[in-house]
Amino acid sequence: MNNMEERPEKKARKVTAGPIREKARTMDKLIAAVGKVIKKHGYPGLTIANIASESGLDRKLVYTYFGTLDNLIEVYITRQDYWKSKANQQIESLLQAETLSKLAMVNLLQGQFDEVLNDKTLQRIIHWELGVKSKPLRKLADAREEIGEQLLKKFEATYPNKDVDIRALLAIQTAGLYYLALHAKSNGSTFCGIDLNTEEGKNRIRKSVETTLEHLIKSAKDGKVE
Repeated sequence: MNNMEERPEKKARKVTAGPIREKARTMDKLIAAVGKVIKKHGYPGLTIANIASESGLDRKLVYTYFGTLDNLIEVYITRQDYWKSKANQQIESLLQAETLSKLAMVNLLQGQFDEVLNDKTLQRIIHWELGVKSKPLRKLADAREEIGEQLLKKFEATYPNKDVDIRALLAIQTAGLYYLALHAKSNGSTFCGIDLNTEEGKNRIRKSVETTLEHLIKSAKDGKVE
């Protein structure tokens, strides 16, 4: 009889962890390369050859991991989009709530304004949206609209007012915030005498977002347009 204690069998090491991590690193390199190519060559330079060169990887990997160049670009711009990345958790929480308060809407608009002001990559993407027809950009815009539709329905239900076109007012406000941020960073001059490259100027715009919605909510409660 063998008196030696039986040694427990060693568990087989997971062989998938390495390849999975390597795949993730490779995908991240390709995604990051998209941003680098945009900075160096602009949007016309977004070719598989340039992305492969910038990433130092074989161009075939774009097809292997993303299928098409458009899919790779879509992943990149989705990661940069405020609604799909930075504010994703906040929006998910709002979508699960029964109502959408004025404060929540103010926070969304102010957060979007601040993000465009501070994020050069996001500024480039917005310029790109305005100047180039692109399937990835259109898909992103449509996805953003789907989320916006759900939020707008909640906001309209929270503050119903048939005499006020809430959607149109928010559209003007959102577009205005985009333009003001882009103008401040691209042109650098004042707008209506307000310098958005100063904290004072930024705070004036942030305050106006809140004030506008306060008037909107008050008119909804009073049942009249002020």
